Formats: sequence, structure tokens, C-alpha cells
Amino acid sequence: MSTSASDLVVDIVINNHNYGAYLEAAIESACGQTHRRVNVLAVDDGSTDDSREILARHGDRIGLILRENGGQASALNAGVEACKGDVVMFLDADDVLRPEAAARVAAAFAADPGVSKVQFRMETIDAAGRPTGELKPAAHLPMPNGDLRSAELASPYDLVWMATSANAFRAEALRRILPIPVAEYPVTGADWYLVHLTALLGRVVSLEDVGAGYRVHGANSYELEQSSIDLDHLRQAIGFAASTSRELLRLAAELGIEHPERILSVADLANRMTSLRLDPSRHPLPSDRRLGLLADSVRAARRRQGVSAAMKLAFVAWFAAMAAAPRGLAERLAALFMFPERRRSLNGLLGRLQRGGGNGTAAVA
Repeated sequence: MSTSASDLVVDIVINNHNYGAYLEAAIESACGQTHRRVNVLAVDDGSTDDSREILARHGDRIGLILRENGGQASALNAGVEACKGDVVMFLDADDVLRPEAAARVAAAFAADPGVSKVQFRMETIDAAGRPTGELKPAAHLPMPNGDLRSAELASPYDLVWMATSANAFRAEALRRILPIPVAEYPVTGADWYLVHLTALLGRVVSLEDVGAGYRVHGANSYELEQSSIDLDHLRQAIGFAASTSRELLRLAAELGIEHPERILSVADLANRMTSLRLDPSRHPLPSDRRLGLLADSVRAARRRQGVSAAMKLAFVAWFAAMAAAPRGLAERLAALFMFPERRRSLNGLLGRLQRGGGNGTAAVA
């Protein structure tokens, strides 16, 4: 017997640590959903600002979990343990949901019982909640749909996966992979684990409509406010990719899914090449070498789905230039690769090259 969207219970878990300045807006956006069966739960991860006073004012509207600081992964684990619904959405306390977000994801899950994850686009907002005009992902990047298991195990970090607040998960899929390993994601990065591993447990639906506001305010835990290379941030992403790759291969083996011996993604290799070239003394993977990363980039480009041959050649050409360029030029090449706003005149062409592959699962370029 099929389940209608209106019958699905959607749990919205707000994860908060010292975001009192934005918490009220997050709560109101979660409580203001048009979907009639929504439960809102806030997990406060040891805040020392006025967050708990704000949460106390809403105690009759939402569930509360107050805990000592343990990081994002442990907070999300605690939130899911308290959920009883069919669908779980996570909302970072500095972000906001649009009123129809829960209804739209419920409809997507009801339409296909084999869907494990739904994601949607976001608009960037500033500290005051004003739209900046930027979308996540950038408009030229296609979002993936369908059975993505082979793509996820071949080049997961080249797919367009959204940040925490733009995802909804079937509860039974989440419980299959929880708890999130806190040791691997001690402070942030838990969404890497969630969005990648759930793609092995069912089909993925990407909604084109904007469903949330992603707030960039200068004190974000992970997001960069300026379009400039932050090597500490880059090294953190390299660590998250390494941890997530290990977990993906482990889960694939448990599920009996055929997978390559190594996961290779152009985006991860680009982070590693940039880190190695710009600050080799602090590069987190001592075994990396320029020529080795160049060789792996060829292998990764061959694996990329939904990308034209011309785009694959462009990827490899970038790695070759990065391997050979002096440091100053390498830094400029890295910025062009990582920040689409630095190359607006090329983004239309890059989008056409990506779509030239045909299946719509390509990502970062």
C-alpha cells in the first residue's frame, strides 16, 4: 500500500552551537512549514551564548536536547535517536528553510519508496537574512538524480552534494549508517558522511526549487566568506574526503556492491594538488607527489560520468599546469578552479561541456 505525502511525518533537527544570533529565525522557519506533519527538535551542543534562553522560550513548540559540547556528529547522532518520523531533515541553526521545503521533500519520498535522500538548491543570504543573489550550487552545475551508487563509488566528490540544511533523508536509511563516527568528524563535516553514504542505500532526488537560505556571516564553521584560498580549510576538506572514502568502501563491501580499489575524485585531487603546491610542509598526505596526483587525475577524469571528453581533457590540462607552474601561477590556477565567480565568463561554456556527457551527474568545475 502506497503512502501519500501528507501521511509522512517529517522530523526537522536543528543543530546549534553558539548561533544564538540566528537561532530564532531557524526555529521559526522550521515551525512554519506548510507540511502538516512536522516535528521540530533542537539539539544544543553546549552553547555558551544566549542560545539556551532562546530555546527555552520555544519549549512548548519544539523538542529540546541540551548536551555538553561534543561536535556536529555527536549532536546529529543524538537528534536522530530522538526522531520517530519517516523523514529527517537537518537544519544548521544559522540557516533557514523555506515554508514549502518539508512538503516538497515529503512528496518526493512518497512518489518513490526506493528514494533514500532528497536534496534541493539553496540561496545564499547574509548575516541579516538578505539574499546575496548567489545560488548553491552555482546555476551552471547540474544536480544528480537516480541510482548513483556507481558514480558515488567512482568519484563521489565530483557529484553535486548539498550542505546539511539542503538535505532530507529517509529515516530507515539514516539508521542503517548511524552513528556517525565522531572520531572521523570531531567538530564539523558530519554531513559528508550522511550525504555520501545514504547514496548507496537508495535512489537520490534533486529538486531544482530553492528550499533553504544558506547564511554566510563570517563565523561559519566550514563555509568561506571570501573567494580566496584558505589552506587550513583545504586541509580539512582533504581529511573529510579521506575519512568518507574509507567509510564508503566499508559500506559498499557490507552491501556487496562492486567498487574500485580506490576512490578517485577530480575535486579531491585538486584540493590535494593545491595543498601540496602552495604549502608542501603542512600537506596532510605525506605520500602525495605532483606526478602521482597528475596520473591519478587522468584516472579520475576517465571515471567521471556526465562529462564530455573535452571537459575531461580540460581537467587533466589543469593538473598538468599545476604540477609544472611556479607557485604564484599555481595559486592563480587554483583560485580559478575553486571559485566559479572568478571565471564568470567561462561558466556557461563549462556548463555546456559538462552536460555534453549526457547523464546529468557531473559536478564541480
